[in-house]
Amino acid sequence: MGGLAASSAARAQEPVLLHAAGSLRAALTEVTQAFTAQSGLAVKPAFGASGLLRERIAKGEAAEVFASADLGNPRALAREGRSGAVVLFARNELCAFVRPGVAATSETLLERMLDANLKLGTSTPRADPSGDYAFQVFARAETVKPGARAALEAKALQLTGGPGSAPAPDGLNVYGHNLANGTADIFLAYCTNAAPIAKEQTGIRLVRLPPELAVGAEYGLTVMNGASPNAGRLAMFILAQEGQAILARHGFAAPTLPREGG
Repeated sequence: MGGLAASSAARAQEPVLLHAAGSLRAALTEVTQAFTAQSGLAVKPAFGASGLLRERIAKGEAAEVFASADLGNPRALAREGRSGAVVLFARNELCAFVRPGVAATSETLLERMLDANLKLGTSTPRADPSGDYAFQVFARAETVKPGARAALEAKALQLTGGPGSAPAPDGLNVYGHNLANGTADIFLAYCTNAAPIAKEQTGIRLVRLPPELAVGAEYGLTVMNGASPNAGRLAMFILAQEGQAILARHGFAAPTLPREGG
């Protein structure tokens, strides 16, 4: 009994293992700092493309909390019996970011994306949900302009989020970096990239997708089976008001925050 108690006590002092989408890096870094300050519990995060993180977890990498940029990847782990229920904890949207000199508005965005002289960047579908959301935009474009889907899928440069994608220099936003160095003229990425890109690069503009092309992103949270009780505490902190308020400050729609005036 003494050995079991000592083992439990030792585990309670181990960092909570958090795997989270790269788009959550800034927000969840602040969330985990607040969690540690309040609870005294450390968190060890691993950020990356959600699909690649799911593959690592499925292959046996130690993990306790998985915060994904979609619902499909955590639900796959739940179906495999690796985790508990999946909870929607944040929402995002896809926007277009355009380099200086590219004339684009919401009204002309589809025409600009189809322009053979302009390089269109996306993340990598299946590996990174941002890429899947971009290809959903292409599917919506087909209803606006027949033939647009095939043309956009053919020209899209899958520059980020894949196992072989080139990373940005340390500390730089990967989408802004690709636009600044001319690898892409237009990049479809999460709207929450607006603040970091604006801090790092001058002249790169955010263009909202028109309603007929707009695609939202739903983020799912799950706790792995066999995780420590502290992992559940972290998950609840993310879902509770303080965690949700931090996500909201970073540009995410936080579904569990009470509505103003409600």
